[in-house]
Amino acid sequence: MRWERPPERYEDQMSDNDGKKTLGLNAGPRPGQVKQSFSHGRTKSVVVETKRKRVVVPKPGARPGALAGKSTPSPAKGNSSKRPAGISDTEMARRMKALAAAKAREAEDTAKREAEEAARAEERTRRRAEAEEKEREEREREERAKARVEAEERKKREAEEAKVRAKAPAAAPADPATAQAAEQRSGAGKPSSAPRKQERDNRQAKPANKGRAGANDGRRSGKLTLNQATSGRDGGRQRSMAQMRRKQERARQKAMGGTVEREKVFRDVSVPPAITVQELANRMTERVTDVVKSLMNMGMMVTQNQTIDADTAELIIEEFGHKIVRVSDADVEDVIDKIEDDEADLLPRAPVITIMGHVDHGKTSLLDAIRKTKVTAGEAGGITQHIGAYQITTDDGAVLSFLDTPGHAAFTSMRARGAQVTDIVVLVVAADDAVMPQTIEAINHAQAAGVPMIIAINKCDLPAANPTKVRTDLLQHSVVVEAMSGEVQDVEVSAQTGQGLDKLLEAIALQAELLELKANPNRAAHGAVIEAQLDVGRGPVATVLVQTGTLRKGDIFVVGEQYGKVRALVDDQGKRIESAGPSQPVEVLGLNGTPEAGDVLNVVDTEAQAREIADYRAQAAKDNRAAVGAAVTLEQMMDKAKADEDISELPILMKADVQGSAEAIVQAMAKIGNDEVRVRVLHYGVGAITETDVGLAEASGAPIIGFNVRANTSARNTANQKGVEIRYYSVIYDLVDDIKAAASGLLSAEVRENFIGYAEIKDVFKVSNVGKVAGCLVTEGIARRSAGVRLLRDNVVIHEGNLKTLKRFKDEVKEVQSGQECGMAFENYEDIRPGDVIEIFEREEVERNLT
Repeated sequence: MRWERPPERYEDQMSDNDGKKTLGLNAGPRPGQVKQSFSHGRTKSVVVETKRKRVVVPKPGARPGALAGKSTPSPAKGNSSKRPAGISDTEMARRMKALAAAKAREAEDTAKREAEEAARAEERTRRRAEAEEKEREEREREERAKARVEAEERKKREAEEAKVRAKAPAAAPADPATAQAAEQRSGAGKPSSAPRKQERDNRQAKPANKGRAGANDGRRSGKLTLNQATSGRDGGRQRSMAQMRRKQERARQKAMGGTVEREKVFRDVSVPPAITVQELANRMTERVTDVVKSLMNMGMMVTQNQTIDADTAELIIEEFGHKIVRVSDADVEDVIDKIEDDEADLLPRAPVITIMGHVDHGKTSLLDAIRKTKVTAGEAGGITQHIGAYQITTDDGAVLSFLDTPGHAAFTSMRARGAQVTDIVVLVVAADDAVMPQTIEAINHAQAAGVPMIIAINKCDLPAANPTKVRTDLLQHSVVVEAMSGEVQDVEVSAQTGQGLDKLLEAIALQAELLELKANPNRAAHGAVIEAQLDVGRGPVATVLVQTGTLRKGDIFVVGEQYGKVRALVDDQGKRIESAGPSQPVEVLGLNGTPEAGDVLNVVDTEAQAREIADYRAQAAKDNRAAVGAAVTLEQMMDKAKADEDISELPILMKADVQGSAEAIVQAMAKIGNDEVRVRVLHYGVGAITETDVGLAEASGAPIIGFNVRANTSARNTANQKGVEIRYYSVIYDLVDDIKAAASGLLSAEVRENFIGYAEIKDVFKVSNVGKVAGCLVTEGIARRSAGVRLLRDNVVIHEGNLKTLKRFKDEVKEVQSGQECGMAFENYEDIRPGDVIEIFEREEVERNLT
């Protein structure tokens, strides 16, 4: 069948010239494919999409010219019956609206891009103009500097020439021709040399510049960076200030007609005990290669990163002409002011009194009576286990600072610290108990510290009180009281009734007046840590007794291996204060860690200095601990390992409320044990028991001891899950007794032998299936089947073992009494003879305890 081409109808395809899709308007068949078919009456046709037109072609069999007078249904007309299927009026309107919006956005984007391009072009032009202006200013500045240098040189040269002419003789030469020639040589010859030299330089520079651009041809040199490309700097890289200075220096030297060698600077070089080669070169401001070369000349093949000692560094420094200044790591502590106070700056201060004595002699009760408080009511077990610091004001206005020390034997270090920081020691002795071991120890501490003592004979109100016996017992320890014609004051007091308290305060005031205690409050604070603890809400807290100076809120300080900034100061009454003067005990908040009791507190200028000093002290302490463990020979290590195999250890972890108690408990644990068993403290610290402590205890199989502290919730749950034992104590007596009992359980039981009888062998019989059987007569004691036996021949033990059988007649019996006959057979032994004696004994295990 033949196709007849009807008049073509073209409709613009709804797409932009770039062929971009606009909301699906271009979706459909490719150009040349049939998009859809429809009919006009009896005429059938198809719509064929071309690249730019839509052509309506009649189908085969349609009447020619059937579509000539009819228009193709247009989707824009709104006639849905003649519109291609699938596109409604609403959809068509939406697509047309979207097309218009897309074209508007495109126009807006084009305008924005053009505006940005114009702005960038303007910015490039501005930067280029600025760069050119800067270069022009630099050139003008260089020219002015050069002209100034030339003018100065010219003036200098003219002045020198004038000086030479003034010194020359005034007589003229005899020959005018000779003078004219000399004038020409001296005057006209010199200026003419400059053009010839310049011409020669130009001739030499022409071949070098041939084939490449000149200096100012606008070409870029070096790499093109992103900054240069975006800034539009086409005039090359900018010179730095250092480069400009070097260029000006070279120009000045060139104008002067010569080069000036840089003068060598000799320095004082600080050298620590060990220093790297590069650091040494930097401190000398010498090149590293020169330093390495010098070391190689000395026979040391080193690199710049290797370390050399101070002696080698000294040789190198002297070789380069510098001066060595030896320093050490300990020099960091030089920042701590060691001020020698002027006598005019010293002001009277309150005395520091330490209460010492045996346990339960009434020290804290006596202090409570003076302070009118009840500290003993809140102490566990009724004994003092911490060192307390208080300040009181007497009725006559005198201020006294008191330190209360524990009396238990385990708190020796606390008593020693109290004696070291005190001015006066009040030795409390019970009138009904006389001098006891801790009383003697307190006397020794006071005498070692060189502080005066006042004897307070307490409990004089009791019927059994005997103050005279106390005074006579003190004579054995070189303490002679005033009542016995000595120099040591003694006062009879009673903490319960208040008897003699006023006399005691008078004695303290008299002794303080004799000492003439003074201190300078107008300087950096210096003090001692009396006690330290880790508080849950406040962090590390240290009780500090200020000795000199004034400690203020905000001061930066270093104390032992810790440092910090004073965040708050709390006095003994719990009140916050702004500053603390000499002899005043305060609680200091703001430390980065818990210090050791007895550490010295010093105020420094900056936090960096405090941190550096603390780090140095911590590293030094670590090195000392490592040195103590490593300073043994191999033989000593082997002997120690062999000895440790025979010693049983009880490992424990200990946490206490304050640092002093922890230290005292560790010292007490070290005294528990003997050659067979000992207590080993794996870790001790201050604060609550944490999960870390539980993990360490689980790994080492050790119990955790909590002294006046408790485990937090997570630590308790972890301990219950892992089966770690946690024991709490509030009295040091109970703690020491329990640890001693636990260590006693590691001791092997003592085996004792009890002899229960003897039997004499009368004859030996051989029994089938049994072996040799001894017919015996029990001569002494009793023979038991379960007992051990020894075979004696001529009073010599030839066998020790157990009985295999014990029979009386034909019956197996458990025991045979003295005077009866029986049959005995030994286990695994048959060398028995008539006349041998059998010794019968029993073994008993007896438990041992640590004393």
